[in-house]
Amino acid sequence: MFRRRKKKDEPVTPVEADEVAEDLGDEDAEPGQDGPYDSSEAPKDGVHRLDLGSLLVPVVEGINVQMQGDQQGNIRQVVLIHGDSALQLMAVAAPRTEDIWDEVREEIQAQIHREGGSVKDGEGPYGPELHARLKGPKGTVQARFVGISGPRWLIRAVFQGKAAVDDEAAAVLDGVLRGVIVERGDDPRPVSEPLPMTLPKEVAEQARAQAAAESNGARKPSPGASAE
Repeated sequence: MFRRRKKKDEPVTPVEADEVAEDLGDEDAEPGQDGPYDSSEAPKDGVHRLDLGSLLVPVVEGINVQMQGDQQGNIRQVVLIHGDSALQLMAVAAPRTEDIWDEVREEIQAQIHREGGSVKDGEGPYGPELHARLKGPKGTVQARFVGISGPRWLIRAVFQGKAAVDDEAAAVLDGVLRGVIVERGDDPRPVSEPLPMTLPKEVAEQARAQAAAESNGARKPSPGASAE
C-alpha cells in the first residue's frame, strides 16, 4: 500500500525526546511493525524528517546531527549524538531477495581485528549483531553493530558509547532509528555500495549563504579617485 508523505515545505517542529516512541508509531500499523521503513511503506505519522537523500531521519529535540564523508567529498553516513551516546547510520545497496547482513558482519569483524579491536557475536531486537571494543584516539570505545534489511537495501547502524551497552541510554536513538525511512531509488547498484546521501536543503542553503557572505566580505573596493 502506498502512503503519501508530508510535503517538505510544510511547517514542522522538532519532536521532544521523551515523545519519540509515541510519535514515531504508525497508527495504521500492526503491533511490532516498527521501522526503519522503505519509502513505499512510509507511515503517515506527521513526524518531521531530515531529508538526507537516501535516508529520511526524524528530527528529535536534543539530538545533534553530523554528516561524515569520504576523501572525495561524498557524504557516506550520518551521526546522531545524544548525551554520551552516538548512532552512526548508513544505507547500502542489497540484492532483492538476499539478506547480506551475515556477509557484512564477517567483513566488519575482520576489519575490527585488523585494527586491533575485539568483537563478539550478540543478539538484539533486530537479530544478530556485533558487540565490539574499538581502539579510538582517546581510548577504547564500546560499539554495537546492527543490520536491518529492507527491499534492496541494508541499514548499517552502530551504537557507540553508553548506548552500546545500556538499553535505557540507547532508547532515544533507537526510537529515531525505528522512524528512519529509506529512499532506495530504482538505479541498479553493486551490492554493498553506499546509497547516496546529500545535505538537507536547509543546511545546503545556509552553507551557500555563508559562502556568499564570506566571498563578498573578501572583495574590498580597490582605492581610486572619486568621481566629481
